[in-house]
Amino acid sequence: MKRILWTLSSVLAALGIAAAVLITLNLRGEEPLPTVETLQSTPVLVQRGEYLARVGNCMACHTTQGGAPFAGGRGIETPFGVVHSSNLTPDRVQGIGNWTSAEFWRAMHHGRSKDGRLLYPAFPYPNYTQVTREDSDAIFAYLQSVPAAPDANRAHALRFPYNTQAALAVWRALFFAPGAPSAEPAQTAEYNRGAYLVNGLGHCTACHTPRNALGATSDAKAFTGGLIPVQNWYAPALNAAHEAGVKEWRTDDVVALLKTGVAPQGSVLGPMAEVVFRSTQYLSDADARAMAVYLQGLPQQDRKAPATVAAPLASAMARGGKVYEQQCAQCHGDRGQGEPGAFPALAGNRAITLADPTNLVRVVLQGGYLPATAGNPRPHGMPPFQQTLSDEEAAAVTTFVRNSWGNQAPGVGTIEVYRARERRGM
Repeated sequence: MKRILWTLSSVLAALGIAAAVLITLNLRGEEPLPTVETLQSTPVLVQRGEYLARVGNCMACHTTQGGAPFAGGRGIETPFGVVHSSNLTPDRVQGIGNWTSAEFWRAMHHGRSKDGRLLYPAFPYPNYTQVTREDSDAIFAYLQSVPAAPDANRAHALRFPYNTQAALAVWRALFFAPGAPSAEPAQTAEYNRGAYLVNGLGHCTACHTPRNALGATSDAKAFTGGLIPVQNWYAPALNAAHEAGVKEWRTDDVVALLKTGVAPQGSVLGPMAEVVFRSTQYLSDADARAMAVYLQGLPQQDRKAPATVAAPLASAMARGGKVYEQQCAQCHGDRGQGEPGAFPALAGNRAITLADPTNLVRVVLQGGYLPATAGNPRPHGMPPFQQTLSDEEAAAVTTFVRNSWGNQAPGVGTIEVYRARERRGM
Protein backbone atom coordinates (compact mmCIF):
# COMPACT_ATOMS: atom_id res chain seq x y z
CA MET A 1 0.00 0.00 0.00
CA LYS A 2 2.82 2.38 0.91
CA ARG A 3 4.50 1.63 -2.39
CA ILE A 4 1.29 2.43 -4.27
CA LEU A 5 0.88 5.71 -2.40
CA TRP A 6 4.52 6.59 -3.02
CA THR A 7 4.15 5.85 -6.75
CA LEU A 8 0.94 7.88 -6.93
CA SER A 9 2.50 10.83 -5.13
CA SER A 10 5.53 10.66 -7.45
CA VAL A 11 3.29 10.74 -10.51
CA LEU A 12 1.29 13.66 -9.11
CA ALA A 13 4.49 15.51 -8.29
CA ALA A 14 5.80 14.94 -11.80
CA LEU A 15 2.52 16.15 -13.29
CA GLY A 16 2.63 19.20 -11.05
CA ILE A 17 6.16 20.02 -12.15
CA ALA A 18 5.22 19.54 -15.82
CA ALA A 19 2.19 21.81 -15.40
CA ALA A 20 4.31 24.47 -13.70
CA VAL A 21 6.87 24.34 -16.51
CA LEU A 22 4.10 24.55 -19.09
CA ILE A 23 2.54 27.58 -17.42
CA THR A 24 5.92 29.27 -17.06
CA LEU A 25 6.76 28.75 -20.72
CA ASN A 26 3.39 30.13 -21.78
CA LEU A 27 3.78 33.22 -19.62
CA ARG A 28 7.41 34.01 -20.43
CA GLY A 29 8.01 37.63 -21.24
CA GLU A 30 4.54 38.77 -20.19
CA GLU A 31 4.15 41.67 -17.79
CA PRO A 32 1.09 42.83 -15.84
CA LEU A 33 -1.24 44.91 -17.99
CA PRO A 34 -1.97 48.52 -17.04
CA THR A 35 -5.47 49.06 -15.70
CA VAL A 36 -6.17 52.20 -17.74
CA GLU A 37 -5.71 53.15 -21.39
CA THR A 38 -2.70 55.34 -22.00
CA LEU A 39 -2.76 55.55 -25.80
CA GLN A 40 -3.72 58.91 -27.26
CA SER A 41 -5.14 58.39 -30.73
CA THR A 42 -4.54 61.04 -33.39
CA PRO A 43 -5.46 61.26 -37.09
CA VAL A 44 -1.80 60.76 -37.96
CA LEU A 45 -1.62 57.60 -35.82
CA VAL A 46 -4.83 56.25 -37.35
CA GLN A 47 -3.53 56.88 -40.87
CA ARG A 48 -0.30 55.10 -40.06
CA GLY A 49 -2.23 52.21 -38.55
CA GLU A 50 -4.34 51.86 -41.69
CA TYR A 51 -1.17 51.54 -43.75
CA LEU A 52 0.32 48.97 -41.38
CA ALA A 53 -2.91 46.95 -41.34
CA ARG A 54 -2.63 46.71 -45.13
CA VAL A 55 1.01 45.64 -44.85
CA GLY A 56 -0.12 42.88 -42.49
CA ASN A 57 -3.02 41.97 -44.81
CA CYS A 58 -5.36 41.91 -41.80
CA MET A 59 -8.54 42.38 -43.82
CA ALA A 60 -7.95 39.24 -45.88
CA CYS A 61 -8.63 36.96 -42.93
CA HIS A 62 -10.87 39.15 -40.83
CA THR A 63 -13.45 39.98 -43.52
CA THR A 64 -15.90 37.61 -45.19
CA GLN A 65 -16.94 38.08 -48.80
CA GLY A 66 -19.57 40.82 -48.80
CA GLY A 67 -19.23 41.28 -45.04
CA ALA A 68 -18.39 44.35 -42.99
CA PRO A 69 -14.66 45.15 -42.97
CA PHE A 70 -12.81 43.47 -40.10
CA ALA A 71 -16.02 41.90 -38.72
CA GLY A 72 -14.45 38.44 -38.77
CA GLY A 73 -16.18 35.15 -39.40
CA ARG A 74 -13.99 33.90 -42.22
CA GLY A 75 -13.24 30.21 -41.90
CA ILE A 76 -9.54 29.42 -42.10
CA GLU A 77 -9.11 25.75 -42.84
CA THR A 78 -6.19 23.94 -41.25
CA PRO A 79 -5.20 20.27 -41.14
CA PHE A 80 -6.68 20.23 -37.62
CA GLY A 81 -10.06 21.76 -38.42
CA VAL A 82 -11.47 25.22 -39.10
CA VAL A 83 -10.47 28.36 -37.21
CA HIS A 84 -12.82 31.32 -37.59
CA SER A 85 -11.35 34.80 -37.57
CA SER A 86 -12.54 37.19 -34.88
CA ASN A 87 -14.35 40.52 -35.03
CA LEU A 88 -11.79 43.35 -34.91
CA THR A 89 -14.22 46.24 -35.15
CA PRO A 90 -14.81 48.54 -32.15
CA ASP A 91 -18.12 46.84 -31.28
CA ARG A 92 -18.02 46.58 -27.48
CA VAL A 93 -19.72 43.17 -27.30
CA GLN A 94 -18.43 41.18 -30.26
CA GLY A 95 -15.40 43.21 -31.28
CA ILE A 96 -12.48 44.88 -29.53
CA GLY A 97 -14.28 48.05 -28.50
CA ASN A 98 -13.62 47.37 -24.81
CA TRP A 99 -10.00 46.33 -25.32
CA THR A 100 -7.03 48.48 -24.42
CA SER A 101 -3.99 48.99 -26.60
CA ALA A 102 -2.00 46.93 -24.09
CA GLU A 103 -4.39 44.00 -24.45
CA PHE A 104 -4.15 44.27 -28.22
CA TRP A 105 -0.36 44.33 -27.95
CA ARG A 106 -0.47 41.21 -25.80
CA ALA A 107 -2.48 39.44 -28.51
CA MET A 108 -0.02 40.51 -31.20
CA HIS A 109 3.12 39.88 -29.19
CA HIS A 110 2.16 36.94 -26.96
CA GLY A 111 -0.79 35.34 -28.72
CA ARG A 112 -3.13 35.81 -25.77
CA SER A 113 -6.64 37.26 -25.91
CA LYS A 114 -8.16 39.87 -23.59
CA ASP A 115 -9.69 37.19 -21.39
CA GLY A 116 -6.40 35.31 -21.13
CA ARG A 117 -7.19 32.56 -23.63
CA LEU A 118 -4.33 31.33 -25.79
CA LEU A 119 -4.87 32.14 -29.45
CA TYR A 120 -4.45 29.70 -32.30
CA PRO A 121 -1.48 30.40 -34.57
CA ALA A 122 -3.74 30.61 -37.61
CA PHE A 123 -3.51 34.19 -36.37
CA PRO A 124 0.18 34.57 -37.23
CA TYR A 125 1.40 35.86 -33.89
CA PRO A 126 4.59 33.77 -34.25
CA ASN A 127 5.43 36.43 -36.86
CA TYR A 128 3.59 39.39 -35.35
CA THR A 129 5.55 38.95 -32.12
CA GLN A 130 8.32 40.80 -33.96
CA VAL A 131 6.13 43.87 -34.52
CA THR A 132 7.05 46.87 -32.37
CA ARG A 133 4.73 48.19 -29.70
CA GLU A 134 4.52 51.49 -31.60
CA ASP A 135 3.26 49.78 -34.75
CA SER A 136 0.85 47.63 -32.73
CA ASP A 137 -0.57 50.79 -31.12
CA ALA A 138 -1.01 52.41 -34.53
CA ILE A 139 -2.93 49.39 -35.87
CA PHE A 140 -5.09 49.37 -32.73
CA ALA A 141 -5.88 53.07 -33.16
CA TYR A 142 -6.91 52.42 -36.76
CA LEU A 143 -9.13 49.46 -35.89
CA GLN A 144 -10.84 51.56 -33.22
CA SER A 145 -11.71 54.05 -35.97
CA VAL A 146 -13.49 51.67 -38.37
CA PRO A 147 -17.29 51.29 -38.21
CA ALA A 148 -18.40 48.96 -35.44
CA ALA A 149 -20.10 45.76 -36.59
CA PRO A 150 -22.14 43.55 -34.24
CA ASP A 151 -21.30 40.32 -36.10
CA ALA A 152 -21.04 37.51 -33.56
CA ASN A 153 -17.79 35.58 -33.37
CA ARG A 154 -18.10 32.03 -34.68
CA ALA A 155 -16.83 29.08 -32.65
CA HIS A 156 -13.87 27.20 -34.06
CA ALA A 157 -14.47 23.72 -35.46
CA LEU A 158 -11.30 21.90 -34.45
CA ARG A 159 -10.92 18.21 -33.74
CA PHE A 160 -9.98 16.87 -30.32
CA PRO A 161 -7.45 17.38 -28.80
CA TYR A 162 -6.58 20.41 -30.93
CA ASN A 163 -9.66 22.21 -29.63
CA THR A 164 -8.30 22.32 -26.08
CA GLN A 165 -6.27 25.03 -24.40
CA ALA A 166 -4.04 22.36 -22.90
CA ALA A 167 -2.98 21.10 -26.34
CA LEU A 168 -2.39 24.65 -27.48
CA ALA A 169 -0.29 25.35 -24.38
CA VAL A 170 1.90 22.35 -25.20
CA TRP A 171 2.27 23.53 -28.80
CA ARG A 172 3.32 26.98 -27.66
CA ALA A 173 5.78 25.58 -25.13
CA LEU A 174 7.40 23.59 -27.91
CA PHE A 175 7.30 26.03 -30.79
CA PHE A 176 6.64 29.62 -29.69
CA ALA A 177 8.60 32.22 -27.79
CA PRO A 178 7.89 35.97 -27.86
CA GLY A 179 10.42 37.85 -29.93
CA ALA A 180 11.41 41.32 -31.00
CA PRO A 181 12.86 42.87 -34.13
CA SER A 182 16.62 42.92 -34.18
CA ALA A 183 18.70 44.88 -36.66
CA GLU A 184 21.81 43.35 -38.16
CA PRO A 185 24.62 45.85 -37.53
CA ALA A 186 26.50 44.87 -40.68
CA GLN A 187 23.48 45.59 -42.89
CA THR A 188 21.98 48.83 -44.15
CA ALA A 189 18.95 50.50 -42.61
CA GLU A 190 17.05 49.64 -45.79
CA TYR A 191 17.86 45.94 -45.46
CA ASN A 192 16.84 45.91 -41.79
CA ARG A 193 13.58 47.66 -42.59
CA GLY A 194 12.89 45.00 -45.20
CA ALA A 195 13.69 42.23 -42.72
CA TYR A 196 11.25 43.77 -40.24
CA LEU A 197 8.45 43.94 -42.81
CA VAL A 198 9.02 40.51 -44.35
CA ASN A 199 9.43 38.62 -41.08
CA GLY A 200 6.93 40.59 -38.99
CA LEU A 201 3.78 42.13 -40.45
CA GLY A 202 4.36 40.59 -43.87
CA HIS A 203 4.59 37.11 -42.24
CA CYS A 204 6.05 35.70 -45.47
CA THR A 205 7.51 32.65 -43.73
CA ALA A 206 3.99 31.57 -42.75
CA CYS A 207 3.55 30.24 -46.29
CA HIS A 208 7.06 29.99 -47.72
CA THR A 209 8.40 27.71 -44.96
CA PRO A 210 7.54 24.02 -44.59
CA ARG A 211 5.52 22.99 -41.53
CA ASN A 212 5.95 19.93 -39.40
CA ALA A 213 3.21 17.47 -38.47
CA LEU A 214 1.97 19.85 -35.75
CA GLY A 215 1.86 22.86 -38.05
CA ALA A 216 4.96 24.62 -36.74
CA THR A 217 7.72 26.22 -38.80
CA SER A 218 11.44 26.26 -38.12
CA ASP A 219 13.77 29.23 -38.51
CA ALA A 220 16.37 26.84 -39.90
CA LYS A 221 14.08 26.11 -42.85
CA ALA A 222 12.76 29.65 -43.34
CA PHE A 223 11.93 30.58 -46.94
CA THR A 224 12.76 27.10 -48.29
CA GLY A 225 9.25 26.62 -49.69
CA GLY A 226 6.33 24.55 -48.57
CA LEU A 227 2.96 23.16 -49.57
CA ILE A 228 0.01 25.10 -48.18
CA PRO A 229 -1.95 21.92 -47.32
CA VAL A 230 -5.57 23.02 -47.36
CA GLN A 231 -5.31 25.61 -50.12
CA ASN A 232 -3.30 23.03 -52.04
CA TRP A 233 -0.81 25.48 -53.51
CA TYR A 234 2.94 25.23 -53.27
CA ALA A 235 4.62 28.37 -51.90
CA PRO A 236 8.00 28.21 -53.69
CA ALA A 237 11.32 28.79 -51.99
CA LEU A 238 12.32 32.45 -51.81
CA ASN A 239 15.97 31.56 -51.38
CA ALA A 240 16.44 29.38 -54.47
CA ALA A 241 16.96 30.68 -58.00
CA HIS A 242 15.25 27.64 -59.52
CA GLU A 243 12.06 28.34 -57.56
CA ALA A 244 11.15 31.90 -56.53
CA GLY A 245 14.45 33.44 -55.49
CA VAL A 246 15.06 36.98 -56.75
CA LYS A 247 18.72 37.44 -55.86
CA GLU A 248 19.73 37.87 -59.50
CA TRP A 249 16.82 40.14 -60.44
CA ARG A 250 17.03 43.89 -60.78
CA THR A 251 15.73 45.39 -57.55
CA ASP A 252 13.26 47.49 -59.53
CA ASP A 253 11.78 44.29 -60.97
CA VAL A 254 11.25 42.84 -57.49
CA VAL A 255 9.52 46.07 -56.48
CA ALA A 256 7.32 45.85 -59.58
CA LEU A 257 6.30 42.30 -58.72
CA LEU A 258 5.32 43.32 -55.18
CA LYS A 259 3.40 46.42 -56.26
CA THR A 260 1.82 45.34 -59.57
CA GLY A 261 1.95 41.55 -59.58
CA VAL A 262 4.00 41.45 -62.79
CA ALA A 263 7.67 41.72 -63.69
CA PRO A 264 9.69 40.85 -66.78
CA GLN A 265 10.73 37.56 -65.15
CA GLY A 266 7.30 36.41 -63.99
CA SER A 267 3.95 37.16 -62.40
CA VAL A 268 1.93 36.15 -59.35
CA LEU A 269 -1.00 33.74 -59.28
CA GLY A 270 -3.04 31.87 -56.70
CA PRO A 271 -2.76 32.94 -53.05
CA MET A 272 0.09 35.35 -53.85
CA ALA A 273 -2.19 37.24 -56.24
CA GLU A 274 -4.51 37.92 -53.28
CA VAL A 275 -1.56 39.09 -51.19
CA VAL A 276 -0.56 41.59 -53.88
CA PHE A 277 -4.16 42.69 -54.42
CA ARG A 278 -4.97 43.26 -50.75
CA SER A 279 -1.58 44.13 -49.33
CA THR A 280 1.69 44.67 -51.15
CA GLN A 281 0.37 46.93 -53.90
CA TYR A 282 -0.21 49.51 -51.16
CA LEU A 283 3.38 49.47 -49.93
CA SER A 284 5.18 52.76 -50.06
CA ASP A 285 7.95 52.85 -52.64
CA ALA A 286 10.52 52.90 -49.84
CA ASP A 287 9.04 49.89 -48.03
CA ALA A 288 8.62 47.90 -51.24
CA ARG A 289 12.24 48.53 -52.09
CA ALA A 290 13.34 47.60 -48.56
CA MET A 291 11.50 44.28 -48.81
CA ALA A 292 13.06 43.68 -52.22
CA VAL A 293 16.55 44.37 -50.89
CA TYR A 294 16.02 41.96 -48.00
CA LEU A 295 14.62 39.20 -50.20
CA GLN A 296 17.57 39.59 -52.55
CA GLY A 297 19.93 39.28 -49.61
CA LEU A 298 18.58 35.95 -48.36
CA PRO A 299 21.30 33.27 -48.13
CA GLN A 300 20.74 30.99 -51.09
CA GLN A 301 20.19 27.27 -50.95
CA ASP A 302 22.91 25.06 -52.36
CA ARG A 303 21.21 23.44 -55.28
CA LYS A 304 22.08 19.81 -55.65
CA ALA A 305 22.72 18.44 -59.11
CA PRO A 306 19.30 17.66 -60.57
CA ALA A 307 18.46 14.01 -60.75
CA THR A 308 18.10 12.51 -64.20
CA VAL A 309 14.52 13.01 -65.29
CA ALA A 310 12.91 10.06 -66.99
CA ALA A 311 11.54 10.96 -70.40
CA PRO A 312 7.74 11.09 -70.36
CA LEU A 313 5.81 8.53 -72.34
CA ALA A 314 5.52 9.37 -76.01
CA SER A 315 1.77 8.78 -75.82
CA ALA A 316 1.41 11.37 -73.04
CA MET A 317 3.47 13.92 -74.98
CA ALA A 318 1.44 13.32 -78.14
CA ARG A 319 -1.86 13.66 -76.32
CA GLY A 320 -0.66 16.69 -74.39
CA GLY A 321 0.62 18.33 -77.57
CA LYS A 322 -2.80 17.96 -79.17
CA VAL A 323 -4.53 19.50 -76.14
CA TYR A 324 -1.98 22.31 -76.10
CA GLU A 325 -2.56 23.04 -79.79
CA GLN A 326 -6.33 23.16 -79.31
CA GLN A 327 -6.55 25.01 -75.99
CA CYS A 328 -3.30 26.84 -75.23
CA ALA A 329 -1.27 27.79 -78.32
CA GLN A 330 -3.48 30.72 -79.27
CA CYS A 331 -2.27 32.65 -76.22
CA HIS A 332 1.01 31.01 -75.23
CA GLY A 333 2.33 30.48 -78.75
CA ASP A 334 3.30 27.43 -80.79
CA ARG A 335 6.71 27.40 -79.15
CA GLY A 336 5.58 28.41 -75.68
CA GLN A 337 6.96 31.89 -76.26
CA GLY A 338 3.92 33.75 -74.93
CA GLU A 339 3.20 37.38 -75.68
CA PRO A 340 5.09 40.03 -73.68
CA GLY A 341 2.77 42.13 -71.54
CA ALA A 342 -0.15 39.80 -72.07
CA PHE A 343 0.46 36.06 -71.83
CA PRO A 344 3.45 34.55 -70.02
CA ALA A 345 6.00 32.44 -71.82
CA LEU A 346 6.02 28.80 -70.85
CA ALA A 347 9.42 28.04 -72.36
CA GLY A 348 12.11 28.49 -69.72
CA ASN A 349 9.52 29.39 -67.09
CA ARG A 350 10.70 28.13 -63.69
CA ALA A 351 7.13 28.03 -62.37
CA ILE A 352 6.40 25.36 -65.00
CA THR A 353 9.25 23.08 -63.99
CA LEU A 354 8.97 23.17 -60.20
CA ALA A 355 9.63 19.74 -58.70
CA ASP A 356 6.13 19.95 -57.22
CA PRO A 357 3.67 20.42 -60.13
CA THR A 358 0.75 21.41 -57.88
CA ASN A 359 0.62 25.05 -58.96
CA LEU A 360 0.67 24.27 -62.68
CA VAL A 361 -2.11 21.72 -62.29
CA ARG A 362 -4.15 24.21 -60.25
CA VAL A 363 -3.78 26.92 -62.90
CA VAL A 364 -4.86 24.55 -65.67
CA LEU A 365 -7.89 23.47 -63.66
CA GLN A 366 -9.09 26.71 -62.10
CA GLY A 367 -7.47 29.32 -64.32
CA GLY A 368 -4.91 31.94 -63.54
CA TYR A 369 -5.78 35.51 -62.64
CA LEU A 370 -3.35 38.30 -61.96
CA PRO A 371 -4.35 40.87 -59.34
CA ALA A 372 -5.81 44.15 -60.55
CA THR A 373 -3.44 46.80 -59.23
CA ALA A 374 -2.85 50.49 -59.77
CA GLY A 375 0.19 49.61 -61.85
CA ASN A 376 -1.63 46.90 -63.83
CA PRO A 377 -5.35 47.74 -63.65
CA ARG A 378 -6.56 45.46 -66.45
CA PRO A 379 -4.56 42.25 -66.30
CA HIS A 380 -5.10 39.37 -68.65
CA GLY A 381 -6.35 36.12 -67.18
CA MET A 382 -6.45 32.46 -68.08
CA PRO A 383 -9.82 30.67 -68.11
CA PRO A 384 -10.35 27.50 -66.11
CA PHE A 385 -10.36 24.14 -67.88
CA GLN A 386 -11.71 22.03 -65.06
CA GLN A 387 -14.97 21.39 -66.94
CA THR A 388 -13.28 21.07 -70.33
CA LEU A 389 -10.41 18.68 -69.72
CA SER A 390 -10.52 15.20 -68.26
CA ASP A 391 -7.96 14.17 -65.66
CA GLU A 392 -6.02 12.34 -68.38
CA GLU A 393 -6.00 15.40 -70.65
CA ALA A 394 -4.97 17.75 -67.84
CA ALA A 395 -2.14 15.39 -66.87
CA ALA A 396 -1.02 15.08 -70.48
CA VAL A 397 -0.95 18.81 -71.25
CA THR A 398 0.92 19.66 -68.05
CA THR A 399 3.41 16.90 -68.82
CA PHE A 400 3.79 18.34 -72.32
CA VAL A 401 4.55 21.91 -71.26
CA ARG A 402 6.98 20.66 -68.57
CA ASN A 403 8.96 18.81 -71.24
CA SER A 404 8.84 21.02 -74.34
CA TRP A 405 10.89 23.94 -75.69
CA GLY A 406 13.86 23.10 -73.50
CA ASN A 407 11.84 22.50 -70.32
CA GLN A 408 12.59 19.31 -68.43
CA ALA A 409 10.67 18.03 -65.41
CA PRO A 410 8.94 14.86 -64.23
CA GLY A 411 5.65 14.09 -65.89
CA VAL A 412 2.30 14.62 -64.20
CA GLY A 413 -0.02 11.72 -63.42
CA THR A 414 -3.79 11.61 -63.24
CA ILE A 415 -3.60 11.05 -59.48
CA GLU A 416 -2.04 14.50 -59.07
CA VAL A 417 -4.84 16.04 -61.10
CA TYR A 418 -7.43 14.13 -59.11
CA ARG A 419 -5.96 15.37 -55.84
CA ALA A 420 -6.05 18.95 -57.09
CA ARG A 421 -9.71 18.60 -57.99
CA GLU A 422 -10.63 16.73 -54.81
CA ARG A 423 -9.13 19.25 -52.38
CA ARG A 424 -11.19 22.11 -53.76
CA GLY A 425 -14.26 20.16 -54.78
CA MET A 426 -13.61 20.60 -58.50
